[in-house]
Amino acid sequence: MPLSTQSQDDEEHYVLVASLDNARNLSNILKAITFKDHAVFTATPNGLKVTVEDSKCLQANAFIQTEIFQEFTLKEDLVTFQINLTVLLDCLNIFGGNAVAGTSTALRMCYKGYGYPLTLFLEEGGVVTVCKINTQEPEEPMDFEFCSTNVTNKVILQSESLKEAFSELDMTSDVLQITMSPSQPYFRLSTFGNSGNAHYDYSKDSDMMELFQCTMTQTNRYKMSLLKPSTKALALSCKVSVRTDNRGLLSQQYLVRNDDGQICFLEFYCCPDEEVEEE
Repeated sequence: MPLSTQSQDDEEHYVLVASLDNARNLSNILKAITFKDHAVFTATPNGLKVTVEDSKCLQANAFIQTEIFQEFTLKEDLVTFQINLTVLLDCLNIFGGNAVAGTSTALRMCYKGYGYPLTLFLEEGGVVTVCKINTQEPEEPMDFEFCSTNVTNKVILQSESLKEAFSELDMTSDVLQITMSPSQPYFRLSTFGNSGNAHYDYSKDSDMMELFQCTMTQTNRYKMSLLKPSTKALALSCKVSVRTDNRGLLSQQYLVRNDDGQICFLEFYCCPDEEVEEE
C-alpha cells in the first residue's frame, strides 16, 4: 500500500503512528462526539481517547482501542494534543464519506510531537492525499471524579428501546427527568414540554433491560440541550449503560460496533440541572 512507503527517517521522528484500512472506523466514532469544534486527543498504549467538552457541564469521550488499528506505534507513554475536530472530519471524508461497496479509504495518522501538525495520509484507489492539521496545546479535560464506588444506580438497555423512548417523549422540554429506583417506577424518563408532561417507564424485568442495579430512589433533571449531543452516539450504538452517582452525575456509556464488527465505546458525563424534591 502506498501509505507504507514513507522514508525510514520520517518514521523515526514520529511519536505516534496509527493506521486504519478503513478511515470510517474513526470518522463515524468522531462524528458522534462532534458538538464542539475542538477535541483533546490522548494516546496511550491502550489506544486513542478523544475528549470533547461543553461549559464544564458535559464531557464526551470516544475510546478507540489499540486492537482497532492495523498499526499503532507509540514512542512515549502518553501523547496528547488538541485539534480542530471539524477540520479533521473534513479531511477524513476527503474522498466522500459514503461507503461504496468494495472501496474504503485507508488512513495513516502521524504526529511528531508538541508543536507539530497532525499529518494524515489518506489513500483510496491508488490516489494518496496528505493533510496537515495544526495542533494546539491541550486544555486539561475536566475530571468529573465519577468512580464506580460512588455509583448508586445502574441500568443497561438495548439501544433500540432508548431510541423509541426519545421518539415518544416531548423534545420541546427544557429538561429530561430521570428517576431510578429499586421499586416502581424502576426506571422512568419524564419530559415537561409544550404538549404537557410525558413519562416513559421501563420495568426491571423488561426484555430490553439487560441489567438493573438500583440501590436507592433518585430523581434528577438534566438540561435537554446537554443531552441532545449524545443522541448521535445512541443512533450508532447497540447497547447503553446509564449510571448515576451519589451527586446525581449522569454517565451514559454506548457500545458501538464499527464496519468490521469491532467494538468501541463512547461515554458522556452530564451534570444534573437541579435537585428535584420527591413528590
